[in-house]
Amino acid sequence: MAGASKLEKLPPWGSAVAGSAGAVLANALVYPLDIVKTRLQVQVKRTATSAAANPADDQHYTSALDAIAKIVKAEGLPGLYAGMAGSLIGVGSTNFAYFYWYTVVRSLYLQYRSLNAAPSTAAELALGAVAGAIAQLFTIPIAVVTTRQQTVSKHERKGLIETGREVVNSEDGWTGLWRGMKASLVLVVNPAITYGAYQRLRETIFPGRTALKPWEAFVLGAMSKSLATIATQPLIVAKVGLQSKPPPARNGKPFKTFGEVMQFIVQHEGLLGLFKGIGPQIMKGLLVQGFLMMTKERIELIFVLLFRYLRKVRAEKLQKLADLAAEKARRGGPILVK
Repeated sequence: MAGASKLEKLPPWGSAVAGSAGAVLANALVYPLDIVKTRLQVQVKRTATSAAANPADDQHYTSALDAIAKIVKAEGLPGLYAGMAGSLIGVGSTNFAYFYWYTVVRSLYLQYRSLNAAPSTAAELALGAVAGAIAQLFTIPIAVVTTRQQTVSKHERKGLIETGREVVNSEDGWTGLWRGMKASLVLVVNPAITYGAYQRLRETIFPGRTALKPWEAFVLGAMSKSLATIATQPLIVAKVGLQSKPPPARNGKPFKTFGEVMQFIVQHEGLLGLFKGIGPQIMKGLLVQGFLMMTKERIELIFVLLFRYLRKVRAEKLQKLADLAAEKARRGGPILVK
């Protein structure tokens, strides 16, 4: 069935619902990796004479496995799911907005361009960047609150609304909910690279295919996300630093720009510090993007088949009404005498 016949295009909201549902499911499955990579990225590497602790819970993590063990020991298994509700709300809303606007801008681009060929790689990246920027404007406050929940200790952690109020009551006021906005706008290149690479790989490896098998979508999604993560990891680390509580060495003074975060990391940890947490970051990206695209492809296919069925039912009803009207007209017409 997949790829056997050309499938209809979904409206923007159909692609948005499919992408959002796939993202929520994928992130729920691998959420502990999100906690681990965030805590690894926010901590400052210790030196032999350093007494600075990880602001999350006075622990320092040497690896992803060490982080998992220490989080479970300190907080139990629920500690691996801290801030999950806010994170999934953020993931769902961000991906809904992204896929909606990506479908809109891509359709407009294809409608008004003169060539019939598929968009170039540069065009795909630009379309993804525009969609990502629009999505970020509306959804970044949820990311700020979630990051704050993930990087404070258990006894400091509050609910979603309370954490949001804490951010608003800080020195930044309401603008604190948009901390890291510039970094987030720069980071739209991540989904742009991801989905641009996905489209290009799909057209190259599976030319002419309108629907992919689950494992095919998974592999393409994982490959495209890996490329995007490696390219943008320093910006991801800087964004986490902007949105979390400042490290002890800052004496409570928050970072103002992602350039300031990157400078602080390089001074204390060297250039490799900009890539800390890349292991769980790539693993999370591989799994999330793989599951996301696999689920999205299936949900889109279900929508297409549902729309096709509804159109068929509607056509049958209209045909019955037309036949009934014709029958009434025939019975009520004049009697012809030879």
